[in-house]
Amino acid sequence: MTTPQPPRPSAGLQQGGRRLWKAVSADYVLSEHETIVLREACRTVDALDGLQALVEGDGLMSESSQGSRIHPALVELRQQRIALARLFTALQIPLDDLEGRTQRRGGPRGVYGLGSVS
Repeated sequence: MTTPQPPRPSAGLQQGGRRLWKAVSADYVLSEHETIVLREACRTVDALDGLQALVEGDGLMSESSQGSRIHPALVELRQQRIALARLFTALQIPLDDLEGRTQRRGGPRGVYGLGSVS
């Protein structure tokens, strides 16, 4: 029985996204839905790289009609980092700790509802 060939990366991925695609697809055989999650993680990595480059070029602060403000890309960077962490969790790829043992993580957590306030 032959090992299935890893899927080719999506067209349009940049360096960071392609690097992530190759790293994951080289070590794991993914189902179709996992491939979709990986594709979105790769796109998110590319978005993060672009936003980070924007902040590095412009600086942490930007000028607006209200004066100096934190760069708006920093807010989006934070949101994209949260999204990337959730995509990685959804993939359930084991993480190796420093002692070489494999740590398995559970599936993604559900949406947290607001509890009743007494």
